[in-house]
Amino acid sequence: MSRIGKQPVAIPAGVKVSVASNLVKVEGPKGKLELVSHPQMQVSYDEGTKAIRVVRPADDRLNRSLHGLTRSLIKNMVEGVVKGYEKKLLIEGVGYQARMDKKAVVLTVGYANQIRKDPPEGVTVDVADPTGKALKPGDPGTLIIVRGADKQKVGQFAAEIRASRKPEPYKGKGIRYENETVRRKEGKSFTSGG
Repeated sequence: MSRIGKQPVAIPAGVKVSVASNLVKVEGPKGKLELVSHPQMQVSYDEGTKAIRVVRPADDRLNRSLHGLTRSLIKNMVEGVVKGYEKKLLIEGVGYQARMDKKAVVLTVGYANQIRKDPPEGVTVDVADPTGKALKPGDPGTLIIVRGADKQKVGQFAAEIRASRKPEPYKGKGIRYENETVRRKEGKSFTSGG
């Protein structure tokens, strides 16, 4: 049984925290994030130990699940404003590429038209070549790097980019996460029947 909710969230140096009723604000070198916690969860910040604690009022199922969730969300916020989050996507396929147009990423992935994706506020996108070397704005590349302080926004935007052309199982063409393995299928084999 998980005891995640009971662990305090340690606040590193250089991070400002304010807790007012159900609103938790965290500010650090990578940005500011806010969370409105569930009304039943009691979130408190201890200045002496520099830690945030989440307390649940009862042991019923809903409160137990909200307890761990609230603590995990706060921990992700603290980690996001200190280190930030990053997702890398690779583009595979002949002629498939991405390029930057101001802040938006423009994908050329085998459709008649290019796909333009505008990142949400607080998320930045870079296009690089497969070695990871950054490119000039407008130059095409096959590696997309999505960065931001909010883990949910980074993951969501990376998923939207991947969904614009999911990898297909025969040749592996499409957009996939850097460490994702695509299950390959064998194509039809033609043998001469006797």
